[in-house]
Amino acid sequence: MTDASASFSTKIATLIRRVYPDVDADILASKIVEAFWPEGSSRRKRGRKPGNNLWSEKDALLITYGNSVVDGAHKPLDILRDFLDTYMQGTVNGVHILPFFPYTSDDGFAVTDYRAVNPILGDWPDINRIGADFKLMSDLVLNHVSSQSHWFNSYLQGHAPYDGFFFEASPEDDLSDVVRPRTHPLLREVETANGPRHVWCTFSHDQVDLDFRNPEVLLEFLRIMRLHIDNGVRIIRLDAVAFLWKEAGTPSIHLPQTHAIVQLMRLLCDYATETVVLLTETNVPNAENLSYFGNRNEAHAVYNFTLPPLVLHAMLSGTARYLNRWQVTMPPAQLGCAYLNFTASHDGIGMRPAEGVLPEEEKQKVIGSVKAFGGKLNMRALPGGGEAPYELNITFFDAMKGTFAGEDNLQIARFLASQTIVMALEGIPAFYIHSVTACHNDLEAVEKTGQNRSINRHRWDYPTLREKLDDPDTPQAQVMNGLRERIRIRCAQSAFHPNATQFTLQLDERLFGVWRQSLDRDQSIFALHNVSAETVEVSPFAINLIEGEDWVDLLSGERISAEGGDIAFAPYQCRWITNRRKT
Repeated sequence: MTDASASFSTKIATLIRRVYPDVDADILASKIVEAFWPEGSSRRKRGRKPGNNLWSEKDALLITYGNSVVDGAHKPLDILRDFLDTYMQGTVNGVHILPFFPYTSDDGFAVTDYRAVNPILGDWPDINRIGADFKLMSDLVLNHVSSQSHWFNSYLQGHAPYDGFFFEASPEDDLSDVVRPRTHPLLREVETANGPRHVWCTFSHDQVDLDFRNPEVLLEFLRIMRLHIDNGVRIIRLDAVAFLWKEAGTPSIHLPQTHAIVQLMRLLCDYATETVVLLTETNVPNAENLSYFGNRNEAHAVYNFTLPPLVLHAMLSGTARYLNRWQVTMPPAQLGCAYLNFTASHDGIGMRPAEGVLPEEEKQKVIGSVKAFGGKLNMRALPGGGEAPYELNITFFDAMKGTFAGEDNLQIARFLASQTIVMALEGIPAFYIHSVTACHNDLEAVEKTGQNRSINRHRWDYPTLREKLDDPDTPQAQVMNGLRERIRIRCAQSAFHPNATQFTLQLDERLFGVWRQSLDRDQSIFALHNVSAETVEVSPFAINLIEGEDWVDLLSGERISAEGGDIAFAPYQCRWITNRRKT
């Protein structure tokens, strides 16, 4: 046995003992290796060392459902591929296709078959074709499964191995400390071949939680990971992973076994011959979210969940005070790790990540404006009783209709500024399809489904969307063209590498600014963003522009002189001022 394989064996055995202390670690290790590397496949002799080469400034992602664009005649995945080729090629190089499996509810997150592509969308070859041209991200929905799945039906009938796949509890258990993302009763009573049982349902009664105390559940998901990798997936999103391990009498979130399982998955990915990035989805307060980096041994990347509510607040309030305060405290991602920056996704704008960052009165102002702009609010149950805001449901474009003062005519400029902030920050930027297409609130869908989240899950009729995107006078064309140009500029700048140095600037509170410097220290960019509807001026000395350097604003092409007068910012104007212009 080589030193490298001894290291791998030692690491995997150590993790197994942390999760399954009563199981023979050597036997389970063999099963894990067989599940992730079945016969005919092989692993690296040495694991990848943490570094900055898993991503670059050229990386940007589109988030979309497989059927966010449809025409009623062609397979939705073929329509999506045409949309990507026609409008996104050369702009984003990655695409997150939200759960594309058969499902029963929650728009894909109640999976009935993890190994099949939803036939309404297409099939694996359609996924493969997209993955051949774009870095492909898929969801590993590992906390729960549909109550109408084969797995759960087999559990109800007492058939092995599924009779041990689901987490059971008792109404008599102490569940008072359980952290809840929803308001429905946590336990659901079901009739099984072995009598009545109560199953744990974190998200809905159609989404029944799996029991990872059973190693067979883990092995099944490692096989599913391998299936995804073999089909071209290179970024695996661990959906709702924070809730994976449960214990009565605890909060049942972020438990040590959960972190150990993420570390185990990271270890396997680092030894995979394919370059696989592990991304955790944990919509929780900031410190809890960052814990999923571990010690450079858990997620390669985490969603920057505090960013959306703070960008929203900044644009609505006209002050970057709280965004700036938070950004100052954000640590650089560890070596081999990165933030995934975004403002919008298929879910709502989470309010939990704003806990301890936005004062309560500021949260209420945001909620009031979102409701005034047609948005909705989802609540969560609190331990011990009561409810609190969980997420805001609105398209981010419509959230930019105005400010705390009401609606105005600056929606497009305000929206583009919000997305430009996302592009400038340390990390990898991601854009939801309904952001790049300036989609309005889909209130009809909310009424039809009874779900607030449907407001931001519109299905575009592709011919209608193309007509709008081809007309330069529409908001859709103006937003799409504006974002494409700024993303194109960003992707050419080495100072925007996801791990390039970042320093938060202390300026007029109406400006949010960061200084970025490339890893080789060759390029600097002062990324400055006016979050207000007012004209703002800043002195070149306030941002320490070096005299004698040839500075230029990448976004406007304007020359900026360190010896010149104050630099003016029109309402919502953004400037990326650099000493090395790259195209």
